Amino acid sequence: MKKIGILTSGGDAPGMNAAVRAVVRHGIYNNINIIGIKNGYKGLVEGESVEMNLSSVADIIHRGGTILGSARSKEFQEQEGFEKALKNIKYLGIDGLVAIGGDGTFRGALSLEKSGVPVIGIPGTIDNDLPYTQYTLGFFTALTTVLESVEKIRDTSSSHSRNNVIQVMGRNCGDLALYAGLAGGAEMVIIPEIQCNINEVCDKIMQGRARGKRHSIIILAEGAGDAKSLSELIESRTGIATRYSVLGYTQRGGTPSAFDRLTGSQMGAMAVQLLIESAAGRALGVRGNEIFHMDMEEALSVERKFDKATYELTKILSI
Repeated sequence: MKKIGILTSGGDAPGMNAAVRAVVRHGIYNNINIIGIKNGYKGLVEGESVEMNLSSVADIIHRGGTILGSARSKEFQEQEGFEKALKNIKYLGIDGLVAIGGDGTFRGALSLEKSGVPVIGIPGTIDNDLPYTQYTLGFFTALTTVLESVEKIRDTSSSHSRNNVIQVMGRNCGDLALYAGLAGGAEMVIIPEIQCNINEVCDKIMQGRARGKRHSIIILAEGAGDAKSLSELIESRTGIATRYSVLGYTQRGGTPSAFDRLTGSQMGAMAVQLLIESAAGRALGVRGNEIFHMDMEEALSVERKFDKATYELTKILSI
C-alpha cells in the first residue's frame, strides 16, 4: 500500500475534516502518499485530485464541512463515467480508497470494490440513516445545532403565546427529530416511522393550554410532512397562532462536537490501518464506546430497527 485516495461524497457532515486529517497523517506516518479527490465521485470521474501533506490538513479538525468538497455525480452511476473513474484511479496509482459519506457513497464504494479497488467506508451523514452503525459522523453535532435553535424558538414562542412547528433534516430517518424532541422537551415529535395523528397533536396542545402552558414545540422530520401545511392545520383546528421554522442547511454546518472529532479521527486512522493490513471492503461504525468494522455489502443490507422505546419515552415525558 503505497498510495491511498480519499474522498467525501453526498451531504457534508461535521467531523468529515477530522477524518480526512486522520487519514492523511496516519498515512504519512506509515510512509504512504495520500491523494485527495475533490468533489466526491464527480472529481473521481473528472480526474480532480490533489496530493495531500501535513500542511494540507493543518487547523481543520475544528472546521465543519469538508475541505475536499462534495458533489452529486450522475455520471459516476453510468457505465461510461464509472469506467472513467476506474481509469483515473489507475492513472493516479491509487492502491486503496477511503470514502466518507452516507448510503449513496457506500454503494458507490462497493461498486469500486467489486471492480478490484480496495475500499474502506466511513459513515459521514447527519441523518444517522445507516442502520448497521449506532451513530454516524456528524449526527451529534447536527443534533446540538437543532437544540440551540429549539431553545431560541421556544423563547419567542412563549413570549407571544404561540405554537411552533420546527422542521429538521433526516430524509426518511426520524432520528434527528426524535433525539431533538427528547433532549429539547418538545410537546410532540412527528417522524416518518410513525403515522401522524393530527387529533393527538392538537389534543396535546390543548391539554397544555388548559394547565397554563403558553407555547408548544412540535418537531417535524422532513420525511414526515411539510412544516407550513402542518402549522396551518394545527392553527385551524386549535385556534391558536402557530408558526413554523425550517432549519435547513444550518444543521449541516458549524464546529464539530468533541464526539464527532474523536470519532472522525479514530475512524480515519483505522481506515488507513485496515488498508495496510489488506482488509478491504469494510464499513466502519460505532457500537457502544468502540469503533468496529464489518463487510460493506453486509452493512448495506442491515435493516433499520426503529427506536420505539425512545419514541415512547418522548411521549411520556411531554405529558
